[in-house]
Amino acid sequence: MASVPVTTWKSLAVPNEHGGWGFTLEPVILGLLVAPAAAGWGLGLFALASFFARHPTKIALGDLRRGKLYPRTRMAAGFALLYGALALLGLLAAWLVGDRSFVWPLLAATPFVIAQVTLDGLGRGRTLFGELTGALAMGGMATAIILAGGAHSLLAWGAWLVLATRALIAVRYARAQVRRAYGKPVSKISTVSTALLGVALAAAGAALGVAPWLGVLAVALLAVYAVYMLERPPVTARHVGWSQMFFGWLVAILTAVGITMGW
Repeated sequence: MASVPVTTWKSLAVPNEHGGWGFTLEPVILGLLVAPAAAGWGLGLFALASFFARHPTKIALGDLRRGKLYPRTRMAAGFALLYGALALLGLLAAWLVGDRSFVWPLLAATPFVIAQVTLDGLGRGRTLFGELTGALAMGGMATAIILAGGAHSLLAWGAWLVLATRALIAVRYARAQVRRAYGKPVSKISTVSTALLGVALAAAGAALGVAPWLGVLAVALLAVYAVYMLERPPVTARHVGWSQMFFGWLVAILTAVGITMGW
């Protein structure tokens, strides 16, 4: 192992999915802004370690699926186990010091996690469905953190709804822009319809008293931006990444303020 180049270690240990950083950190930040309890920090560790574990797990499963056992396969499995242990440590800490109702959103997110792991193992994690399952699973962490902090409210579940609509719009938009950058055809009708659907779902949640209206506003701004940019020349992946990071933080912060202030 000592002879393995540093770059190889980094390529196995550090996720290279830039969009995944946002979908992981945003629900953690949102949850901690609403309920900054010790249990929430434990769940934050659980979420971050789980995100880190996905990358080496995907590599190891991919090698094994092809019937190969490289040195990197063993190292990837080792990193996956290390991150898995950290995730369990965070989960245990939350269980010991927090309100245990946080397990319900985690259980609700389990089907999305199973789907994502399965698609990763099949080499289809980059598909639209594969990317959405990961984002939807991570969105549940906001609800779990808020509940772990003792904030029993429908708005805790509404936070997940807002993040889910943000993910739906963002993933569809990002994929469309990447296709445009490579000169591939894009269905603008499908992308615009997805943006409208996301806003409609968030607004329906707010009308029912589940989601905060400030969160709906942030989702609507993202939708408007996505539709507007489709009429502009294609942009680089870096531009897409930075813009989505901005809107992700905007959604997280405004949703947290909306839950806290009842807006």
